[in-house]
Amino acid sequence: MTKSTIIIPNYNGIKYIEACLESIFTGTAKDVHVVVVDNASKDGSLELIKDKFPQVELIENKENEGFCKAVNQGIKASRTPYCILLNNDTRVDIAFVHELEKAVEKNVKIFSAGARMISLHDKDKLDDAGDLYCALGWAFARGKGKNPAQYDKDCEVFACCGGASIYRRDLLEELGYFDENHFAYFEDIDIGYRALINGYKNVYASNAVVYHAGSATSGSRYNTFKTRYASRNSVYLIYKNMPLAQIIINLPFLLVGYVVKFLFFAKKGMGKDYANGVVEGLRLCADSKGKAHKIPYKACNFKNYVKIQINLWKNLFKLVY
Repeated sequence: MTKSTIIIPNYNGIKYIEACLESIFTGTAKDVHVVVVDNASKDGSLELIKDKFPQVELIENKENEGFCKAVNQGIKASRTPYCILLNNDTRVDIAFVHELEKAVEKNVKIFSAGARMISLHDKDKLDDAGDLYCALGWAFARGKGKNPAQYDKDCEVFACCGGASIYRRDLLEELGYFDENHFAYFEDIDIGYRALINGYKNVYASNAVVYHAGSATSGSRYNTFKTRYASRNSVYLIYKNMPLAQIIINLPFLLVGYVVKFLFFAKKGMGKDYANGVVEGLRLCADSKGKAHKIPYKACNFKNYVKIQINLWKNLFKLVY
């Protein structure tokens, strides 16, 4: 029985998509259903997939709909208990699917499990071992740049990186799909946050290995597009998931976080892009589109909010130390 559907959003991924799909079909030990959602690529990657991988289910968008909508289209097209999100600039290990399935099946309260993401171009460096979120309003990849061998233990994390993670399809339907207001960036933190609010868990699966090039779609680690959308969505994430009391508690930390980030990007010549993103985020929060996705506070989730707040402070110290 096929348990998982691998969903790959693709936008001009000609440089990586062939190797990604080959690693799935020739190296992965388990049967999987693969859906590629193409966001109007113009580089020939769509034609390559049609020619060399006829077993792939293709969804063709007429324009770039963004990461979130593409992922949601793939989830809705899936017919399996689990959905695995995978970036097009990755290559997966032979046990990748099996290990993700094994991790998510350990406990019915586990919503998602993320892979050990290793740099494709420098295999002595870790790219991601689960995502953490702290009181500064910053999300960061656990273990980034460190030796992958140091992160060989499974553990709970705040959220799983949407570049290589498995999700329970039934819980996606319960919690809501990826929020398309994000377009791209912070959408994986957001959906992991929602799971925590509702008492579910996100875990790191150390034996699920994937090699990741990084920033294949946006072009580089720091660029104006990514800076603007990341700052915009970081504001929206706070408004959407934190009750007013929690925003007030974290406000001193958040103000420091935004000032430091602005200064960081200003040094890179992108301070205006960061500031514009923050303003756009505030506008989204005040707009009906943003308000419609605000998570209503429920007293039954109070303990979960307390646990989240403790983690926000703990993760601040993990970031510093």
